[in-house]
Amino acid sequence: MTVAERIEQSITRHFMTVFPFTTNHHDTLFGGKAMALMDETAFMCATRFCRKTLVTVSSDRIDFKKAIPSGSMIEAIAEVIHVGRTSIKVRVDIFLEDMYVDGRELAISGVFSFVAIGEDKKPTPVLENLGVEEFS
Repeated sequence: MTVAERIEQSITRHFMTVFPFTTNHHDTLFGGKAMALMDETAFMCATRFCRKTLVTVSSDRIDFKKAIPSGSMIEAIAEVIHVGRTSIKVRVDIFLEDMYVDGRELAISGVFSFVAIGEDKKPTPVLENLGVEEFS
């Protein structure tokens, strides 16, 4: 399997409805909840890519482009965008959909970085023993 095929197969989608218990005092999705959803979806994507133990090491810039009101549906889509020797970067986009109107729009986007760790809790190569061609 090539790295490109592995990336394609690891794309991860997470859907949810924005209920009032996930909102802030403006009745929009709480930013911390959005960030947690993004980290979780990115983690699942990265794990599906390499099937290794991973830890989040950073979140790059997260852009909140549009408020997400209570009663909306959202879809978080995560995709591997870079593979290093021991690290993986995953982009996550959250799309907003009105429940009763066709269409959707990008509301939030960000990038999360993970490091693969071995049993000794030290960084380990991401692509080692995966049966994929080397990534350059």
